[in-house]
Amino acid sequence: MYNKVFKIFCYALCFLIFTLFCLALIQYPGKRYIYILFTLILNALLFFGFRKDRIFFDTFIGLFFWLGYWLKFSFRMAFMGGKFYEPVGLNFDYSGASYDHALLVTACGVAALLLVSFIRGRFFFSYPKKNREICLEGLFEFYKKYRKTVWLVFFIVFVTVAVTNAYYGIYQRGTVSRTQLPYKLGGIYTWLLLFGTASISALLLEFELILNKKISYSVVILSLLESFFSSVSMLSRGMVLNVGALAIGAMKSLKMHSITPTFRFYLIVSCMFIFLFGISIVAVTQLRIYQYSDRPGFLWFADSAQRPKITFSGTSHEAKILILDRWVGIEGTIAVSSYPELGWDLWKQAWKEKYSNQGTSFYDLEIVSSGYTKMDFSKHHFISLPGILAFFYYPGSFVFLFSSMFLLGAMAAGIEISIYKLSDSNVILCSLLAQVVAYRYAHFGYVPGRSYLLFGTIGLNVLLIYSINKLLLSWNRKQ
Repeated sequence: MYNKVFKIFCYALCFLIFTLFCLALIQYPGKRYIYILFTLILNALLFFGFRKDRIFFDTFIGLFFWLGYWLKFSFRMAFMGGKFYEPVGLNFDYSGASYDHALLVTACGVAALLLVSFIRGRFFFSYPKKNREICLEGLFEFYKKYRKTVWLVFFIVFVTVAVTNAYYGIYQRGTVSRTQLPYKLGGIYTWLLLFGTASISALLLEFELILNKKISYSVVILSLLESFFSSVSMLSRGMVLNVGALAIGAMKSLKMHSITPTFRFYLIVSCMFIFLFGISIVAVTQLRIYQYSDRPGFLWFADSAQRPKITFSGTSHEAKILILDRWVGIEGTIAVSSYPELGWDLWKQAWKEKYSNQGTSFYDLEIVSSGYTKMDFSKHHFISLPGILAFFYYPGSFVFLFSSMFLLGAMAAGIEISIYKLSDSNVILCSLLAQVVAYRYAHFGYVPGRSYLLFGTIGLNVLLIYSINKLLLSWNRKQ
């Protein structure tokens, strides 16, 4: 039943892609063979992410780039005359030649990712068909002994982190932190909310699979609630990201352990996710409206007369924008490819950008002159992002763009392989953290010099799991 549904979905997706491609091709003002090339390369990246010898980075970078570049561009070309919601800069003239240039920049960078993915799968690493019977044995034995206690402690931890973050405003998207914790403790909140507690979900899902030859509903519910609380607490409508990564990793792990869940299981879990995701979008939208209205206090602790009314018209509008336009992509390459002052000086200047709550991004100020330059930076922190393809085209060189994207693709693969080795073959954790890396790549461009913080945190996250597992293994042997 599951295979039949999946095949029907694939056929329907291919039909929709082809239909949208034809509609956009008719409207495209430039050289049509360039749009065809752009379509072939972006869709190849998407389907490369679901081939047998893929790694999880392939899957997520394919999804993010396909949504941010091909789907967004094709939809807006087919139905909106090539006009975009996000700024594309003052230098873009909407001519066929300008569109051609932007699509060639995109195709060049994506082609490098396709090449490195092919080389990695052909000569270096692919996930095995069968996984180890037990991964992270020290942690697994501890979990098996204290299973329900671990569930309770995990629930208390992620709820406490989410509620305290929401109340004190330690880390929230688009806002200046209302509370500065001493000794860099705010960084711990950021880590836990972004992927720290989700990493625990990855461990629990894998352990349940090993222990019971299935994934229990209890752990699925815990994982969904963790993502729900963390997303709402951060004012993020991206609950689907971590949940999707955990789900893709879990499906891979099930296959590697030769376990086939029932269609009923998939249906129930999907319904639970859709329900919580819908609530999270409504909640975050209303919380953002409240935050930006400059009313004092936290929403649910404010006077009842001050609380905004829950309306679904604004939420529906935000949801429509979220589906198509919140994916970073084609606007960046359009804006940068049409910028008249590309060169190595611009590249060096971009790398010097410093994080500040008192301004917007270098890209907003220098490239697109967005409306964010007029925001009140005392409370809100809005930025536009060029994306990694546009950023590495700042020097104006196709050769440099291709070479850089090839090296970055190789680095992402190296990170994922290292996670697989250090996590003792936990593919669910690999999927989660590969999604974090791919998301960073797709949303690259603001304060690039601080990227080491995210990649360093990923490394520390994995080393923490590795170290705790070794300590528990040693303790078990002594017992």
